[in-house]
Amino acid sequence: MQKSFLVALFSVSLTVAHAQTTIERDPEIESMVSEVNADSLQSYIKTMVAFGTRSTVSSTTDLKKGIGAARNWVLSKFNQFAAASNGRLTAFVDTSTYNADGQRVASAISLGNTVATLKGTDPLDTRVFIISGHLDSRRINVMDGTADAPGANDDGSGSAAVIECARVMSRHSFPATIIFVTVSGEEQGLLGSTYMAKKAKAQNWNIGAVLNNDIMGSNHSNQTRIINNTQVRVFSEGLPFYDMDKQAKQIRALGLENDGRARQLARYVKETGERYVDNLQVVMVYRNDRFLRGGDHTPYVENGYTAVRITEMNENFDHQHQDVRLEKGVQYGDLVEFMDFEYLRKNTALNLSNLANLAKGPDVPDAVKIEVRSLSNVSSLSWSAPKIGKPKGYYVLVRETTSPVWQKKIFTTGTSLTLPYSKDNYFYGVQSVSLTGNESLPVVPMPGR
Repeated sequence: MQKSFLVALFSVSLTVAHAQTTIERDPEIESMVSEVNADSLQSYIKTMVAFGTRSTVSSTTDLKKGIGAARNWVLSKFNQFAAASNGRLTAFVDTSTYNADGQRVASAISLGNTVATLKGTDPLDTRVFIISGHLDSRRINVMDGTADAPGANDDGSGSAAVIECARVMSRHSFPATIIFVTVSGEEQGLLGSTYMAKKAKAQNWNIGAVLNNDIMGSNHSNQTRIINNTQVRVFSEGLPFYDMDKQAKQIRALGLENDGRARQLARYVKETGERYVDNLQVVMVYRNDRFLRGGDHTPYVENGYTAVRITEMNENFDHQHQDVRLEKGVQYGDLVEFMDFEYLRKNTALNLSNLANLAKGPDVPDAVKIEVRSLSNVSSLSWSAPKIGKPKGYYVLVRETTSPVWQKKIFTTGTSLTLPYSKDNYFYGVQSVSLTGNESLPVVPMPGR
């Protein structure tokens, strides 16, 4: 198998069901993916469970039990990896005081996110890509910060993925910056991620994408008893929460209800993840989060950033937000014994391959336009080079309006292309491509003259 980047070869008709596909991988990313280790992930989760509880309202001063001990342990892992990073990785616990809110916090607490930053090598590249999981766990009573709450899967799995990605990726360098963060306060109302998203907005961080991982390491559901470790869900908002009132008219006029930035990131996660991780299908779910629930990507989209949630295919509610107990022959509780570490390895590799591909790639192309002086049966696109990075060329992406994914990728070294496809029947996007074949996120063209 040749190793460079993905080239999808389709027949002339986009409607052919069984087109030939050639998959080519970046050798460096493929090597990193192979380093993701199920045993390492298991050891991280066993250590996190051993803290008894990681409730956000548990002790921050006890050295062996509670959220404070847990976040300090994550910091020690990040600092261990930093030693092999040639100074590129730095870590700290970002703390703030969160006062009683009369809801899920009864008295003031020290809220802390454990953050590791892998600084990009290009001084002109201001982009930041974030991988997140929440460190805190909970019991049925979310205010109980004393009794045990193992949190092996919710969200030991997401936190373990963050730690493992930091371990592997800290040995490599990328033009853009990558932030690895385990947040606190998710179970109390997305407190840690809200703090970080607002901080990013206030400090004008150039966040390219956020991959939030929550409940991603178990392979079977309760009630339906479905067992599945070959699929994983990625949730993405359709209509943008941020500035919706300003964008609604244009979205409706152009029919872009399914083409917001989060939805483009979800397509990217699917294509890139399936390129590098064998026996894993990424299933795009067209909603921001599970039905009537929320996650740590939400504060980012609410502040105008591009973010998605990655979650196992079938959740088991016997092992989520439950006290550990045996009741009528059913074992409840979020315990290590219900994890599938090979499945978690694949889902972690999914994250790593996407982070690496984004951070190695150039920024998105600038000023992407589609010519509308003549509403004909051909489509003429134009764009400018990205403000960050030096691409070797661009992909023009094409899909039918009813297709959930891009169906054709056409490479060009120029900054314009005319296609024999009607604007009525197809959607388009343009990606920048690096010298090593790593793509940016797609940009949908806007009308231009």
